[in-house]
Amino acid sequence: MSDITRGHSGHIGSGSVEELAERILKSRNTVVFTGAGMSTESGLSDFRSKNGVWNVEDPMELATVSAMRGNYDKFHAFYAARFEQMGEAAPNTGHRIVAELESRGLVKCVITQNIDGLHAAAGSKTVYELHGSVGCVRCMECGESSTRQDFIDRMPCASCGGRLRPGVVLFGENLPVNVLEASFKASEESNVFIVLGSSLQVSPANQMPGAAKRNGAYVAICNRDITIMDSLADCRDSGGIGDFMTRLEALLD
Repeated sequence: MSDITRGHSGHIGSGSVEELAERILKSRNTVVFTGAGMSTESGLSDFRSKNGVWNVEDPMELATVSAMRGNYDKFHAFYAARFEQMGEAAPNTGHRIVAELESRGLVKCVITQNIDGLHAAAGSKTVYELHGSVGCVRCMECGESSTRQDFIDRMPCASCGGRLRPGVVLFGENLPVNVLEASFKASEESNVFIVLGSSLQVSPANQMPGAAKRNGAYVAICNRDITIMDSLADCRDSGGIGDFMTRLEALLD
C-alpha cells in the first residue's frame, strides 16, 4: 500500500485513499475521468509517457485530417493495427471496479479520452467518449456508417465506394459538442472527481479537473507520471490503477 509521502509509489496530495473512500460514500455525484493509462493494464500502449506511442511515432504524420487525406496508406496502417490490438484487449481490474461502483450508485458517470471501448465492455453504462470510439467507422465522403472490420480490411464504403475512416477525433478536429458539454456539466456538478491514467496534457479535456475543483469537488489523481494538474489534487497516487482501485473498493464495502 502507498504511504502518504512524496515518491514514485506514494501520495503527493495530503489526502489518503481512506479519505477518498469517505468522500465517495458521502458524495451525491462522483465522476471518473480516464486516459490512456487506464488501459495499459489491458496491454494497450499509452501515448505520452516515456515509452508512449507519440514518443515513437509522429502524431502529425498519422493522426490528422491531412494525414488521412494525403497519406491514407500510412494512416490506415496505423489505425488498423491499433484497432486490431484493441479488439483483442479485455477490461482490466480498474475498468471492472469502476463499472461495479457505478452499478452500486457510487459513480455517476465516466468521462474518457480512450477510444478502446473497454469501459462499456466492463459494464459501465454512462460513458462520455471525448475522442470517439473504436466501434465507430464512417465513410470519408458520404458519412455512411460502416464496421471496424471493414475498415481493417480496407473495404470501400458500401454506399458510395469512398474510403472509410475511424470515428475518432483526429488532431485538429473538434470534440463532439454534445459529449463535451455533457462532460463539463458532469465535472462542474461533481462532489468527487477521480482522474485515472491521464497525463492531463490535452485541452480542453484537461480543464475538467479544474472545473470540478472550482465548484468544490474533492479531486483525486492516480497516474504513474506527474501531471500539470497535480497541484489541484487532494489525493495523489502514482501507483498502478488496478492496485489503487482495489484498495479503494475494499474501503467502500
